[in-house]
Order: sequence, then structure tokens, then C-alpha cells
Amino acid sequence: MFAKLPLTALRTFESAARLGGFKAASEELAVTPAAVSHQIKRLESHLGLLLFERSTQGVRLSDAGEQLYLQVHQGLANLQRSVDALQPPCDRQQLTLTTTAAFASAWLIPRLGDFHCRYADIQVRVLTGSDVVDLQRDHRFDLALRAEFTPDPALQRLPLLAEHFSVYTPPGWQEPPANLPLALLEVPWTSVSGVVIDWARWCALAGCEDWLLRARFHHYDDEHHALQAAAAGYGLVLASNVLVADSVRQGLLQPWREDVRLPAAQYSAVWLPGREREPAVRTFLDWLEHQLRR
Repeated sequence: MFAKLPLTALRTFESAARLGGFKAASEELAVTPAAVSHQIKRLESHLGLLLFERSTQGVRLSDAGEQLYLQVHQGLANLQRSVDALQPPCDRQQLTLTTTAAFASAWLIPRLGDFHCRYADIQVRVLTGSDVVDLQRDHRFDLALRAEFTPDPALQRLPLLAEHFSVYTPPGWQEPPANLPLALLEVPWTSVSGVVIDWARWCALAGCEDWLLRARFHHYDDEHHALQAAAAGYGLVLASNVLVADSVRQGLLQPWREDVRLPAAQYSAVWLPGREREPAVRTFLDWLEHQLRR
């Protein structure tokens, strides 16, 4: 019944489609890019269809490729879960989640040791990146911890933390006289919702427009680095209350004009419906709720 299915070619196609290129697929599968290209061409010949559109910029899925990818990815994911279900419990207690590097380093990782102590039989893999992972397309991930502006109705969620942006300073900081420069730390912050988080908006809301006239901006491309710089006394930082929470708790930073807040996103744990029935996922969600109560 399945004798003519080109399984190797299908697995290669799934990897290239999910990762967005032949080179990335070759690294995941531990083969050469030429071998990946050969398997894709073999599958295209088998189907009589072009699955990728080639250009000098790389490859992208064709309409037929997009349709096939969704089916092949789901099928392979189902096979993987079926195989995992036959493994001894100690071998299948693994949870993979995706989040941003900033949230991982500032909030999740400092607390994750508690999870490991409580549930030593569950291995947690944390993969970070700035791109939003499509959980319906990429079944490698059990959960995503993300800042949401418009919740995806296709996903289930556990609300974690409401986010706003405020100004934070080292302990004991005092505003310098009006004739002296003011060091402000700046991190690029954008969202698909169009919400603007920047010093100009905060200064307008706080009535501190004169700050912009004497500001000396220091730019960072990572929120965590900006928080470290602020704690070291290099300037004031406009930061997320979620990401700065541990620095405040440790006495490294303190809020300044805490009443002036720029509303932002809602941090949530999100997952595909049904994943919460998996023991490792349920345990992790219960642990997250415990952390919030603390």
C-alpha cells in the first residue's frame, strides 16, 4: 500500500519547507545541500509538480508546495507522537517551547531551575528567536511564550503578565540640572499592532519634552543589554515591566515616575488545542500558574 511512497524525499521536503531553504535542511538532516536538492527534484518528478519556486534570492514554496507541506508536516508529527508514545515514560518526558531571547533571559530562565528541581524527569528545551512561530505549521513546539496584541483564536492560552513600559533608573538616581545632558538608553521596539514605544511618546505623556532636547541617546539592539547598561549607571532605560522585574527585585533598578506607563502587550503561554492533555505540557502550565501566584 505504501511501497511507492518516497519517504526520504518527503522528509527532506518537510525540512526544507519548514526551515525555508535547502541549506538549512541539509544542516538539520546532516547531508549536503546537493543531496537535499536531489531529493526535492526526485519528489517533484514523482508528483509532476514544482514544489519550490527558485530564484537568485533562494527558494520559496509554490502553491502546491504549501498545500503538500501542511499535510506532510502533520503526518510526520503524528508519526513522531505515535513512536514517542511507545517509549518508556522517562524517555518521552520532553517539552519544547519557543519565546524571545529577552523574555527567556529576563523572566523564564531565572525561574526554570525551580521547575527542574520539582520535575527532574521532564526535559525542557527553550528555543529563542524574534520571529513568531506558527504553531499550526511547526509541530516541533509544544508551547510558545509570547507577547500578544491580537490573540490568535485558533490557539488556547494561559495569560501570564500584562506588559507596560516605564522608565527605570539605578537606585538613588536624581535628575541632573536642566543645563546638563541626560543619558537615555534606547532599544528598537516594534510590533505588528502599530503600538509605538519610544522616548518621545513617554516624554510627551510625562510632560518631560525638554529631556529630548538635552538627551544623549545610547542605542542597544537587545533589551537585556540595555537593562544591564542601566544597572551599571550608563543612563535611564524605557523598559518592559515584565523584563525588568528581576532587576527591580534584586535592587539593581528602580522605577521612576511609575505612574507614567505606556501600555503594551499581554504575555501568554499559547498552544494548539489538545496539547494541554500531554502530561509534560500540563505539568509546565500548572508550574507557570504557580509562579504567577508567587
